[in-house]
Amino acid sequence: MTSKSDKRGDKHSRRRLARLNAVQAFYQMGLEQKSPHEVVSEFETHRLGAEIDGVQFKDTDKTFFRDLVIGASERQGEIDAAISAVLDKDRKLERLELVLQALLRVSTYELMARIDFPAKVVIAEYVGLARSFFGGNEPSFVNGVLDRLARDMRSAEFE
Repeated sequence: MTSKSDKRGDKHSRRRLARLNAVQAFYQMGLEQKSPHEVVSEFETHRLGAEIDGVQFKDTDKTFFRDLVIGASERQGEIDAAISAVLDKDRKLERLELVLQALLRVSTYELMARIDFPAKVVIAEYVGLARSFFGGNEPSFVNGVLDRLARDMRSAEFE
C-alpha cells in the first residue's frame, strides 16, 4: 500500500525530473537549432521513461515537461528581456554558457507562468539543478538572478 507522502514524493520527483529534462531539451535546442516541438517529441519518444542500453530511466511529468519547453520557447523574447534586466551591466545573457542560459530561461518561464508553484520552491529546484551542472559559483549566480526575478514578478510572495 502506498502512503500519501509516497505519492507526493513520487509526484515531486517526476516534476524535478521534468525540470531537468526541460533544461536539457532547451540546451539541445540551442545546440542543434531544432524547434521546441521537434525536441519535445524526441525526448518523449527516446528519453523520458525509456530503457537505454539496459538501463531503465525514471518517468517524468510529461505534461509539465512539455509546458516548460514549449512555454519558455514561445515566451523567450519576454524571458530574455526579464533576465537581462536583472543581470549586472557587465554580464550579457547571450555570453553565458548555453547550459546556464537554458536553466535561466526555463526557470524564468516557470516563475512567470506557473504560479501554482511557490517562487521559493522554483528557486530552490533550479539552484539544485545548477549544482548538478556546475561546481563553481554558478549556483549562487542562479540563486541571485532568480531571487531578483521572483521579487519583481511575485512580490506578494515576499511580503
